Amino acid sequence: MLFSGRQRRKLAPSRQSELYVQPLQFYGEPPLENISLAEFETFAVERLKLLKTVENLGVSYVKHGDTYKAKMENELRHLHFPYRPDPNDKKPQTGPSEFEKRRKDHISHFILRLAYCQTEDLRRWFIQQEVDLFRFRFNDLPPQQKLEFLHKNNLKYDTVSDEEKKALSDKLLMSSYVVSGVSLEKTEIYKVPFQDALDLVRGRKVYLKAGFAFVPHQEIVTIVLNDFRTQLSKALALTARSLPAVHSDERLHPLLNHLSHAYLGQDYSIQKNVGKISLEQIDPLSGKSFPLCMRQLHQALRENHHLRHGGRMQYGLFLKGIGISLEQALQFWRSEFIRGKVDADKFDKAYAYGIRHMYGKEGKRADYTPYSCMKVILSNPPSQGDHHGCPFRHSDPELLKQKLQFYKVSPSSITQIMELVKGMHFQLACQKYFEVTHNVEDSSFSLSHPNQYFLESQKLLGGGKDIKKEVDAPQRSQETSQNVAEMTEDLDAFFQDG
Repeated sequence: MLFSGRQRRKLAPSRQSELYVQPLQFYGEPPLENISLAEFETFAVERLKLLKTVENLGVSYVKHGDTYKAKMENELRHLHFPYRPDPNDKKPQTGPSEFEKRRKDHISHFILRLAYCQTEDLRRWFIQQEVDLFRFRFNDLPPQQKLEFLHKNNLKYDTVSDEEKKALSDKLLMSSYVVSGVSLEKTEIYKVPFQDALDLVRGRKVYLKAGFAFVPHQEIVTIVLNDFRTQLSKALALTARSLPAVHSDERLHPLLNHLSHAYLGQDYSIQKNVGKISLEQIDPLSGKSFPLCMRQLHQALRENHHLRHGGRMQYGLFLKGIGISLEQALQFWRSEFIRGKVDADKFDKAYAYGIRHMYGKEGKRADYTPYSCMKVILSNPPSQGDHHGCPFRHSDPELLKQKLQFYKVSPSSITQIMELVKGMHFQLACQKYFEVTHNVEDSSFSLSHPNQYFLESQKLLGGGKDIKKEVDAPQRSQETSQNVAEMTEDLDAFFQDG
C-alpha cells in the first residue's frame, strides 16, 4: 500500500474484482494501490470508531442478541462498512457502493494493523475487536456465501453424506445440542480434523470419531474464528518487525502513533466557562463528579502537597478543561505546594512556568488539550511515587478493590468492575463506576474522556447546565480534506489526542 498526496491510482478492474469478490475476507493480502494521506486518515478513524463500538457493545449487551445485532448493523451502516450484502445492489441510490465499502474495509484493517502492532496490549485489544467484528459479519452471511468463503480461504472441510448422517444420527443429535430438534437432512455436517476444533471438543459440543470432529454448520464459525485469530496474531507480529522501515517515513510515523492513542470526541480545550468554577468548589466536586483517576490525584495532592510532573500535567489539564483559569490555577497550585516543602519563591521559579506553559502562555504557546482516557491508559505509565495514570489500568487489583470499598461502592458493583478490569475494558470499568456512584442503571453516553465524565456527572446532578451549554463547542470534523502539509504540521487537529 502506497501513499500519495495526489488522487489514488485505480487497480485494473479484474484485480479489484478478485480482491473484493467476497463481502468478507481474512485480510491475507495487503492493498496494492496508492491512496492519499487524507483518505488514509479518514479510513483509519472510521474503523477505529467501529472497533471501539464493537468493544462497548460486547460488554454492554449479550453478544448476538437482538439489541447487539441491531446496534452493530446500525454502526456498520452509519460508517459505510459492509453488512448484510445484497449481490443485486451493485449501485445503491445513496452512499458508497458495495465495492467501495469492501475496499474501505480492506484498506482500513491494514492501516490499523500498522498502528496497533506496536505493543502487546495494543495487539491484544485489536485482535479481540477484529475477531468479534468478524464473528458478527460471518454469522450474518447467507449460507451459500459462508460456503463460498470457506472454499475461497482453503477451509475445504468434507461434508458428511446423507448416508453417514443417517448412520450416526443418534450420536450426532446427542453430542451437538445445536442440531437437537433439527432435521439432520437439512443440516450440513463437516468432518474436521479434531485439532482444528479443540474449542468445540473441549466444550463437548461435537462428536469425535477416528480423529475427526463432526461439526454442525452452526458451529463452523468457531473453527473459522480460531483460524482468523491465529493468522491475525502472526500477521501483527510480522508487521511489528517492519515498523522501523515504516517509522522512517516522516509522514506516517506521527500519524500511526496518534492512531494508537486516538481520541475521537469533543475537544475539551475549547470552552468558554473559564472562571465559572471557584477554587472552593474543587473539594466537593472531586468527591461527586471527578472520575477516579482525577479523584485520586486530587486526594494525593491534598495529602502530600505535591505531585510529580506526570500528575501535574494530567490533573492540571483536567482542571483547565472544567473551567479553571490560569490565574486560579496558579493560586491553587501555589497554595497547595507551599503547605509542603516548597516555599513561594521556589514555586515561582520551578513550577509556575510549567502551569503557564500548560495554558499556552510560555514556550511554543500551544493550547494543550486535557488528556483523553486512551492517553491516560496508554502513555507514561506511573512508577513508584506517582499518582497519575488510570486506576483501572495501573492499580494493583487488591488496592483498587480497597479504594472502591473506601468510596462505598457496593460489593456486587465492585465484582462487576473488577470483571471488566480483568477483561482489560478499563474505560467500561470507569463507566460502571460512574453508574454505581450516580445511581443510574445505564448511562446514556460512551465514556472516552475524564472531562466528559465530569460534564455528564454535573448534567445528571443538575449542576452543569451552564457548563454543558458553553463547553459543547463544535467538534472538529474528522473528515475534512486537508493537504499533506497541514496534516503533518498539526496531527492533533485530526485525532483530538488529549
